[in-house]
Amino acid sequence: MSRDVRPPTPASLLHQWVSERVSEEERVWLDDKRAEIGEGASGQAFFLAFSAVPRRLGKADLALTEEDLQDADAAREGWQPDDWSVDQAGRTLLALALPSQEADAYQQTLERTFAHADVGESVALYQSLPLLPHPGRHTARAAEGVRTNMTSVFDAVALRNPYPAEQFDDTAWNQMVLKALFVGSPLYPIYGLDRRANAALARMLVDYAHERWAAGRPVAPELWRPVGPFAEKEAVDDLKYVLSSSDAARREAAALALSQSPSEKADAALADEPELRAAIADGRLTWKRFSRKRVADPH
Repeated sequence: MSRDVRPPTPASLLHQWVSERVSEEERVWLDDKRAEIGEGASGQAFFLAFSAVPRRLGKADLALTEEDLQDADAAREGWQPDDWSVDQAGRTLLALALPSQEADAYQQTLERTFAHADVGESVALYQSLPLLPHPGRHTARAAEGVRTNMTSVFDAVALRNPYPAEQFDDTAWNQMVLKALFVGSPLYPIYGLDRRANAALARMLVDYAHERWAAGRPVAPELWRPVGPFAEKEAVDDLKYVLSSSDAARREAAALALSQSPSEKADAALADEPELRAAIADGRLTWKRFSRKRVADPH
């Protein structure tokens, strides 16, 4: 199928990706349901179609190319459907087909869908939040997703999703980042992680690290990433302690955090590690490279 020459939209890209991966019969079913929903079909009709998507379209991974992902970011900055599946894309297309001129009615339909969603449906809905109309109306629902005990649902909100960075206040944002560490989710896929770092979050993370150490439990090296720009006094001492570790990942994370600190004390600590300091200075050691090597593919 040839690429559309018009500027892409999230809906046009999703439709293209799904159409390339399903049969003609399956595509026609999806298009028919989108048309019915767009023309004002009942809420029940939407719920039934939304539930039926995996059965009708399957659950294969979209397996998007780098070009596809570039198109996604061009269509909606920050949109990262790296690990989306056909059914998630299809469900998002149905949600995007809902008439949205009446914001209250649109939100009510979404809320009813969230309220009765199973895990798979919830993941698709939370992933779709940055694409949906009336984004400011969905913050309470997104916060509910952060509070869930289901890691897959939490990750759908927190990881590769620009919605929290754009819509959460600092309190909700900080709770989300801390929760990611608590449930063992990586931090590097959190969109806006560095931009939304703040002093209150840094204090929370340092306190969390102390709690882990007191209990004899390890601290994820990524924890120090949002701490670095706000590391002063005691936090610098904590980073010096981590820097003394024999673990390479912990040492690298501590060095990166120290390199971002405004404290002269941090500069002095880093000066005692010339190899790490040189690696940071010439770009061999960055948070991006660290995440790729030590978190995404630690082996």
